[in-house]
Amino acid sequence: MSDWIAIGAMGLVGVGIPLAMMAVSALLRPSVPEQGKSATYESGEVPTGTARVQFNIQYYMVALLFLVFDIETVLIFPWTVIYRSALEQGASLATILTPMLVFIGVLVVGLVWAWRNGAVKWVKSPQANRRKTERQDA
Repeated sequence: MSDWIAIGAMGLVGVGIPLAMMAVSALLRPSVPEQGKSATYESGEVPTGTARVQFNIQYYMVALLFLVFDIETVLIFPWTVIYRSALEQGASLATILTPMLVFIGVLVVGLVWAWRNGAVKWVKSPQANRRKTERQDA
């Protein structure tokens, strides 16, 4: 029972300290309302237009693909570390390689799917398209 009391006390401390820090900072901070603090950007510049900007979806697609393959690297690294010790302990080569090859295969299928759907195809500028058509016409 005393283990649960220690866990509960740790939880209360973990929640209580941040709440106490926020309460103290709310009481001690200076409160000087001014127009610049309510502006979209506090850079001192007068904002023009809205803060809403449309980004090209390709940025997000490339970022997602980067994350997927970055996580793949993180998952492959521990496997490579234990690969030799598993072989030394008598595991067969097929038993060790099959799960990782299936994992890499799924990622390759995903990359091919993304490639065929144009996720990694960067949008070209109109000027580059114009030059391409001029070369083809000549």
